[in-house]
Formats: sequence, structure tokens, C-alpha cells
Amino acid sequence: MRAVFWLLLLAALAVGLALAARYNEGYVLLVLPPWRAEVSLNLFLLLSAAGFFVIYLLARAVGHTLSLPRAVAEFRRRRQQDKASQALRDAWRLLQEGRYGHALRAAEKVPADDPSAGILALAGWKAAHAMRDTARRGEWAARLRGAGEPKLEAARLMTEAEFALDDRRFEDARIALNQFAAREGRHIAALRLSLRTEQGLDNWREVARLVRQLEKHQALTVEQAAPIRARALREALRGLRDDVTGLMRYWGELDEADRVHPALALETARALKAAGDCREAQRVIEDALEENWDAALVLAYGDCGKPGEPAGDVLGRIARAEKWLQRLPRDGELLLTLGRLCRQQQLWGKARSYLEAALAIAPSRAAHVELAQLLEQLEESVPAARHYRAAAVL
Repeated sequence: MRAVFWLLLLAALAVGLALAARYNEGYVLLVLPPWRAEVSLNLFLLLSAAGFFVIYLLARAVGHTLSLPRAVAEFRRRRQQDKASQALRDAWRLLQEGRYGHALRAAEKVPADDPSAGILALAGWKAAHAMRDTARRGEWAARLRGAGEPKLEAARLMTEAEFALDDRRFEDARIALNQFAAREGRHIAALRLSLRTEQGLDNWREVARLVRQLEKHQALTVEQAAPIRARALREALRGLRDDVTGLMRYWGELDEADRVHPALALETARALKAAGDCREAQRVIEDALEENWDAALVLAYGDCGKPGEPAGDVLGRIARAEKWLQRLPRDGELLLTLGRLCRQQQLWGKARSYLEAALAIAPSRAAHVELAQLLEQLEESVPAARHYRAAAVL
């Protein structure tokens, strides 16, 4: 419809011009002595328009000819840019597909002075690392550093930390992550890498702090964070075994929920018992058992002090354990613990009754051995031997 409209408009314009030329009787006189020329006004106008059009075309042709070198250079630049963009897309696509050799070849198509050389060098570095090609990995890392692009510095540090972790170079990973933190702070991905780094360096106090941060940012679920944090705190407490003051200071800094965690309380109590502080170990176990009943903690409650050494408030422990027994009269571990405590306090009759009750409820090697040793002290060798044999069978 539009084409028909324009055809009609051109036809009308042609008719109008023809009518105007028919009734136009003007002329133009051109004088250049000794010559004279007289032409109609219509012809002059037509020749002027044609001449202007010819001159315009010639000017355009000359302009295009003069700008041809620049146009060719611009064309080559655009073609090189398109080639680099395509290589960049191909390199990252192939990298994600796991086709590392193809990704390297795509990255190598672009010269080092290209504007996209930096991001391509990052792709090549990752591909070379995935192929375990140490020489080419070093080349691509050097090319990335040589690109001198500030916007890629954070990506370079994160990648360097990740590769150092893969190679178990934990100190190098920590250095890269500290440099990254100085520039960008610590986001979730950096915190995850820091967690792996500190685990590799056995820096368990920092591991516990990082787990708490990741859990706060919902980067770890409660189920994922709990075992990692528990192990970190347990290892941190174990590392303070030779420093009782530092151990108790760190224990006091923990949350209430951590202090009543059975595994953590057991580790702390063992460290305190190893240091000879049975009273503090007793308090730690009692606090934990009031919140979380645990068989290992119950057995540790009766296990403090070596023969001939102070064992803490044994009578107080017996009284506390007998209160627990009122609530849990058929707890075999609790009965065994009471038997041990009474034996430490030389309450032979009570010790024997508690140990025999423990064997009646849950026979165990430890209970048989404990009762056999008690019977040896009481000079009852025959039943003692019987219990030793029973322990050997279990």
C-alpha cells in the first residue's frame, strides 16, 4: 500500500513539473565574450540539478577513496574484535563443558595485546590447571598478571587460592585470600575457601569462627555446620591440653550450647584430667550431663586420677551419681561409674554391689575387669579369675 502511494505521488509530481515547464517561457543568457549562449530556463534548471548530482557523486567518490585506508583498518579492527569475542565465548563454553584442550586452543587464537586477552588468560589458566599442565599453567598465569587489568585482580586472587588448595599449598592459599580480603572483603565464596584453608592448616579456632559466619549467611545449613563446628572445637580444645589456663579461658568463651555438647565436654574433661585438674573436669562433665545424657561422659565421670594421685571430690561425685541413679536405675554405665568411684573411695561393699548390678544389666569387659580387680583387693582370687576369663571372652 505504501509503494502504491509513493508511485502516485511521483506521478503527480511529474505531471506537475511537466505542466509548469510547458507554461514557463523564461530563458537564461550566458555571455563569455566573444561567445553568447541562450538556453531555456527549464533546460538550465535540469542541467544544474544534474551537474550538482554529478559533482556530489564525484566528491563522495574522492572522499571514500581518501578514507579507504582508515576504513580498511577499522574493518580489520572490528574483525579482530569479533574474532576475540568469539574466542572468548568458545573458551569459556568449552571450559564449562570440560573440554580443556579445546578451551586452550580457543584462548590461544587471540594475541596477548588484545583488550580481551586478560579474561581469556584466566580461562586458559583454569584449563591448564584442570589438565595438570604445570608449564602452560605458569605461562597463562604470567599472561594474566601481564595484562594489568585491575578489574581482574580479584578474580586472579580467588583463582590462585583455589588452585593452591587443590595442590594442598595452604599457606599460599591463605596469602592469596588475605590479599583478596584487603581489596574486596570476604564474601561467601571467599569464606568457603578460607574454611578449607584453615582446615588444611589445622587452625581449628578459626575454622569454628568461619563455620559460624557461613551458617549466619545461610551458606551452610545447620546439619552441615554442626559436625564441622563440633570437630573444629574438639580439635581446638585438644590443642590446648598443655595450657590449662588457656583451655579454661577458651572454654568460657564458647556458647552455652557448645559447653553442654557431650563430645566437647568429654574432650575438655580429658584435657583437664590429663593436667591433673579433676575438680574442674568434674564440673564440666556434670554441667554437660544435666543437659545431655551421654554414656561416654558418664564413664569419664568415674575416671579421674591415677592410682596414688588425687582424684578430686570423689565423695561429691558419688553423691551426684547416686542422684542420677534415682532417675536412671537401670543405666549400666552409671552403675559401672558408681562402682569405680566407690572403689576409689575404698567403699568395697558398695563398689561390689554396683559392679555386680552393672554386669546384671549390661555385661561388659570393663565391668568384669573392674570387679575382678576389686575381688583381688579383697583377696578373693577364684571369683576374680572367673571375671577375668569372662572379660577375655567379651
